[in-house]
Amino acid sequence: MAKKARAEHHEEHADESWLLPYSDLMTLLLALFIVLYAMSSANVSKFEAMAEAFDSVFHGGKSVMDHTSTTDASKKQDGTKTESQQKQSIQQMAQQAEARKKDSANESLAKLKQKEQEDLTKLQKQLDSYIAKNGLNSQLDTNLNQSQLLITISDKALFASGDAVVKPSSRTLAASIANILKNFPGYNIQVIGHTDNVPILNSQFKSNWDLSSSRANNFMQVLLKNPNLDPVRFTSIAAGEYHPVASNATEAGRAQNRRVEVSIIRNYQDGTNTISTTNPTSP
Repeated sequence: MAKKARAEHHEEHADESWLLPYSDLMTLLLALFIVLYAMSSANVSKFEAMAEAFDSVFHGGKSVMDHTSTTDASKKQDGTKTESQQKQSIQQMAQQAEARKKDSANESLAKLKQKEQEDLTKLQKQLDSYIAKNGLNSQLDTNLNQSQLLITISDKALFASGDAVVKPSSRTLAASIANILKNFPGYNIQVIGHTDNVPILNSQFKSNWDLSSSRANNFMQVLLKNPNLDPVRFTSIAAGEYHPVASNATEAGRAQNRRVEVSIIRNYQDGTNTISTTNPTSP
């Protein structure tokens, strides 16, 4: 019984007060290691921010986690970009690269357009010179616009009335035009037949559609006798009476509407290709 009493007396006077200074020591050691870890980085601004955070903690201020904004600010101050800033920077670089690529493409396109304009202007001058030299001003005309170089040939210069066979005397004209066109091989060419609105009905043609189609096709075939022209680039089109350039109410107007057009289509244009660039006039 005496032994038991002494044991109980020993348990009663057990002293655990040493835990308090031990826990304080561990806390200080942890703080020391954290500070040493922070000091191992060459980033002075981060060390200053860490020191400020610990000072605030030990003096009853905000916790270390509350200093995230301070750390972010120090990153901005020392030139280190945040993830958001990095993404924004990458996006800006991509946009700048795309803008440079677009500018380069626009510059190349502008050069190609300029070269095409020079080529078509040169072609028009050669045709105009041929027309003036041979006194064909009343039968042929050229017009250069934003979509094409248009050569307009009166039907009287090519065909007999109501016929679609190219006159022998007009084959020289077709050969001369083909000889000029061969120097500009990179363009698509449309040969378009037009008539007036006077109905036609004979053993050869049932309508103005048929007449305009045969005239366009026959003149194109004469052009293509030049072996230097690529048939792949040629198309014949029948327009009939539906694209007049003058009123069909007068003989002079009807004569203007009976025509064959040779359209040299631009490769670089803002608008769409049309059969004729002239505004149709109601008959």
